[in-house]
Amino acid sequence: MTNKKLLLTLFLLYIFFAVKVYGQKSTAFPTSIPETEGVSSAGIDSFLTAEARSVHEFHGFMFLRHGKVIAQGWWDPYKPTLKHTLYSTSKSFTSTAVGFAVSEKLLTVNDKVISFFPKSLPDSISPYLAQLTVKDLLTMSAGQTPDPTSSIPFKPGSWVKAFLALPIANKPGTVFLYNTMATYMLSAIVQKVTGQKEIDYLKPRLFDPLGIKGMDWEESAEGINTGGWGLRLKTEDIAKLGQLYLQKGMWNGKQLLPKAWVEEATTFKIDQAPGVAQSKKDSSDWMQGYCYQFWRCRHNAFRADGAFGQYIIVFSEQDAVIAINSESPDMQDELNLVWKYLLPAMQPGSLPANNAAESALEQHLAALNLPPLSNTDKGATSVTGQTFSFQPNALKFKSVSLNISNGTCHLILKKDSTTYTLNFDSGKWLIGQTAMPGPGLLTSANENFSMLTSYKIAGSYGWIDGQTLKLKLHYIESVHGEAFTFKFDGSKLTATVEYSEDFGKRKTMLNGDLVQ
Repeated sequence: MTNKKLLLTLFLLYIFFAVKVYGQKSTAFPTSIPETEGVSSAGIDSFLTAEARSVHEFHGFMFLRHGKVIAQGWWDPYKPTLKHTLYSTSKSFTSTAVGFAVSEKLLTVNDKVISFFPKSLPDSISPYLAQLTVKDLLTMSAGQTPDPTSSIPFKPGSWVKAFLALPIANKPGTVFLYNTMATYMLSAIVQKVTGQKEIDYLKPRLFDPLGIKGMDWEESAEGINTGGWGLRLKTEDIAKLGQLYLQKGMWNGKQLLPKAWVEEATTFKIDQAPGVAQSKKDSSDWMQGYCYQFWRCRHNAFRADGAFGQYIIVFSEQDAVIAINSESPDMQDELNLVWKYLLPAMQPGSLPANNAAESALEQHLAALNLPPLSNTDKGATSVTGQTFSFQPNALKFKSVSLNISNGTCHLILKKDSTTYTLNFDSGKWLIGQTAMPGPGLLTSANENFSMLTSYKIAGSYGWIDGQTLKLKLHYIESVHGEAFTFKFDGSKLTATVEYSEDFGKRKTMLNGDLVQ
């Protein structure tokens, strides 16, 4: 072989292995092969296969071992470059903001909550309210009952005043009750002592050093980041927070967050279920103890945790971090998959190379997708250009019209007094944007959503039979989506609307008539 051919062969081999190891998705972390870091590729592959057969809809996944990415993937139309709603995983970032403020001696966890808000206090301050501390907010032991999150955010006025006006039934620090408004109060305290919104305070201290960009965080009407929800970051960004905590606050050789705070924030502080049988606790990751806006897990791990399966799982003993974005109806079952497949896949030392398993995993990760709809029937061409007017309904849908041309379905929906155009493709996801808010747990809250618009979406459609059209829409910087099923019968239209956040439990039926 000539020198020229040898160099060409070596170059092609380099490209092949570089693509195999690094080419699936770009990342700020160094990358490696699972076996090199002591993890079974077959174990990760089995996890992905089990997920595909489960009730869970994954959107993004990253697996770090020894500070290196060994597996990562996003389910099309979700992408690594897109932000994703975190729900209560936001709480762990609020805890981090409190940690920075404590390290800068702007507050202590023993400070009384009422000391920060002298102008927002009720006329009468109860003994329990006077005793309430920052630590009580951090540990979800504010003493209120029930959790006020289902009421306060949906009413006008100051959320801070509303929280402080509520009666406290239990001595603060003694009884655990998950209370997202307590996290909002932490955000308000951070803003009070720093003069900055949480997101701005964290930027030079956390986001910039970790290379996190493009984040946004919802705000209350009084201009305070919501704290307990509403932060949107990329999957890689939440993996970075996990790695920071795994490294005890150290990042690129610099101690960003004090080691003592990391240990304080992630160790057992309060029992969520005192008196419950140990056998029941042993099967639940929600009964292992709560920390400072982090949860303890089984197998001596800890996690940040958001609704529908937004996870940062930190394995201190295994030197690993797993980040997941998903929409799950059963979060315990989702964690069970991690314990069943990924935990035993990790071994103390390197494993022998397994080229076949590595290749199978690489191909699996590259092919991840949420299956789009496609046509199983030619469908009714007569509906193109027709407009149907709906009878009065709870969704406030006024009318809908369809225009199907060149394989694309254009849905024109009038909702209240606003008209939206949504576009769908058959057999693949069509990426677009809309001003129409998507479904979510707090979309009707009294807060500022302006930073979220316009909404990135992906749509697909398919004719189920000659008269039935189905359309699926994902809000791809959110957890959720919606589906429309249109049944055409001459001048009549029956529409079914479903929102993924309740997993088909609630279907809204609408009746429409052709506009002549």
